Amino acid sequence: MAFGKIKEITGVVTINKSWCKGCGFCVNYCPTDALAMSSEYNAKGYHPPFVKSPDDCRNCDFCQTICPEFAIYVTRKAEQEENENA
Repeated sequence: MAFGKIKEITGVVTINKSWCKGCGFCVNYCPTDALAMSSEYNAKGYHPPFVKSPDDCRNCDFCQTICPEFAIYVTRKAEQEENENA
């Protein structure tokens, strides 16, 4: 008996580059390798991360949990689309 297709949960990563201190925790511990460190500098002289493969984010919230500066957060892709259409 088939229960149907499992819907893949995806997330949208938002990075506050001005808060980031470039520790790299989010990049090093992302289970899907969706993040990378950028070569650009923020106003404090740190290299903030960027989302190198947005479709790989599975909304696990680990980057948001591990960030000591609260500079990154994830929302469910469906919630993001609802907010943009409202």
